[in-house]
Order: sequence, then C-alpha cells, then structure tokens
Amino acid sequence: MGARPALSSCCLRWLGLLACVLLLGACSRADVFHHEAFVFGTRVDVAVYTDDQAAADKAAQAVLREFDRLHRAYHAWEPSELTALNAAIARGEAATVSDELAALLKDAQRIAATSDELFDPALGALVALWGFHADTFVPLRPDPARLQALLDARPRMADLVIDGNRVESRNPAVQLDFGGYAKGYALDRAAVILKQQGVDNALVNIGGNVLALGKKGDQPWRIGIQHPREPAPLAAMPLYDGEAVGTSGDYQRYFMLDGQRYAHLLDPRTGQPAHGTQSMTVLVTPGVGARNLDNEGTGTLSDAASKPAYLAGEGWREQTRRFGIEHALRIAEDGRVEVTRALRARLQFIGSVEPRVVD
Repeated sequence: MGARPALSSCCLRWLGLLACVLLLGACSRADVFHHEAFVFGTRVDVAVYTDDQAAADKAAQAVLREFDRLHRAYHAWEPSELTALNAAIARGEAATVSDELAALLKDAQRIAATSDELFDPALGALVALWGFHADTFVPLRPDPARLQALLDARPRMADLVIDGNRVESRNPAVQLDFGGYAKGYALDRAAVILKQQGVDNALVNIGGNVLALGKKGDQPWRIGIQHPREPAPLAAMPLYDGEAVGTSGDYQRYFMLDGQRYAHLLDPRTGQPAHGTQSMTVLVTPGVGARNLDNEGTGTLSDAASKPAYLAGEGWREQTRRFGIEHALRIAEDGRVEVTRALRARLQFIGSVEPRVVD
C-alpha cells in the first residue's frame, strides 16, 4: 500500500480549531453547582443551574453572606438587633429599629392576625421557658407557676405599636422570636440576590424550606418531602419558578421525656408543645399571599403559614384556607396522611402510602 498523504497545514489548523470548539462546548455544558453552609441552626444548600461556574460561585456566596447577616441581625438569644428590641420592651421603653426590622414586624403582625394568633413571634419568652433558646435541649418541663404567669400575661404581636421606625409594646411580656419566620424571609432575600446576580435557575433549601427559581435544564426542579419518622422521603414533586415549600414538624427540634416527644412548636393557647401532627407541609405559588408581582413573599409565607396549620391539628385545612393556600399535606400523630386535592395531583408518593384527599 502507498503511504498515507500528509495533512496540509491548513487542515491541521482547521482540525485544531474544531477540537477547541468541541472542548469549549464540553466545558460550557450547564450543570448544578452546590454551595452549602450551616446557618439558622440548620443545613443550607444553594444550587445554581448554569454553564458558568464562576458566576454560580459568586451568586451563591452573596446569598450565604446575606444568610449570615440575617442570622446575626435577628438571633433570638445571642446579641442582635432583635435582642436589643426585646430588652427595650422588657424595660417598658420604645426602640428605634432598622427599616427592615420594622417591615418584618408589620408583616408578622399581619400573618399573626390572619392565623387568629396561632402564628405568634411574640412568644419568645415561652420558647425560652421550654429550653429551646439553645443549640442542645435539656429534657425538662418548665416551672408550672412561671408558665401560668406567662399565659396570663398573654403576649402577642398585636401588642406592638409600630410607628415608622419606632417600636414599643403595650405588654412588657412580649419577647420576639423569628424562629418560625426567618428562614422563609431568607428564601425571599436569596431570590432577590440571585436575580440581581443574573441567576435565573436555582434551588435554595434552608433545612427543608425550599424556594425554586426557573428550572433545571428543560425540567422543573424536583424535591422530596421528608417522612417525619423515617430517614427517607415520603413523596416527591416538581417545584416551579417562584414557588416555595415550607414544612413544620416535630422531628428536628425536640426532646424526649418519659416517653413523650416535646417539640419546639408551642401552642400559644396552652403554652405547651403541640401534639396531634407529625408534620405539616404547605406549597405557596406566586401570587398567593405574596407581597408583590416579583414573587417576593412566597418563601416567607410558606414558612410562617405552616406553623398555624401545624398547631391547628385537625383544623389544619381551615388555617391554610385563611392564607389562600390550596397545596398542603399533613401527617397526623397516628401516621395518617392527609393532602389537598391540588397537591395530590403533583405528588408521587414513595411506597404504599394511601393519603386521604381533602378539598
């Protein structure tokens, strides 16, 4: 056989250019870039879908910095703007707060009123009395006399008088704790920051409170709903642009005493940890209770609205209706699974779960 003809320099240049194009195409393929941290007492994950890892890193780091700021600004027992306000209230004094805190307090008042005060961040003293103002919990019931005195004082968000940046309370027993609110607000702040950074597709997860932006490639984001008694998801579902999911459960912050589970979700009517529900999940779609047309507010509402529904027990559906929420799932204390018709249409249950569908 004759010798194979040599490639011309022109052909070599063309092949080299083709190789570079193919290589660049492979390098620019979109992927999900995860950034994790531990904030708000839980694991946080910011997942960005993009073909630009540097941009994803920059945006996620901006989000995590904001989470750290919020954690420090509104911590319920370490020195913060919130504890400074609590100290002023306890002294019977007015305080001047930031624009952001004033807005948060007004919004929390609105949510508390809608829930008939089952959601009530004014109960920080009750949370502390049960020992939940700590990273680890001592299995101990509070002193009955102190508990009754706090119930008699009846602190509530309606006691606050907010005039611009000036805040005071008609009731010195009010002590604010944003534990049932801050994670949702942080989700909304994350959405704003990601959009400002040019990120259109992301999934932000703060300890099971999740908000979606855009989608993952040509598919929606998919999330799992944690089973409260098993180390596995109960169900999976798609999450679309601007939607947020919030779950309240008795399986993360709790202690066991004499065979009884005492979770951090406290009923303001009794002063006791609520029983009757293992977990309550709500899905908030854009426009449902949101504060503006940019979807800001779905995260906050998903976090806050899951609390009164959890505390309401068998009356959970009435509470979700108050907020216009049609997508909700409850796991009762005895393991029964109840789900609204709208959410059932989305869910893919894992295993042999037979939920009761409610309207």
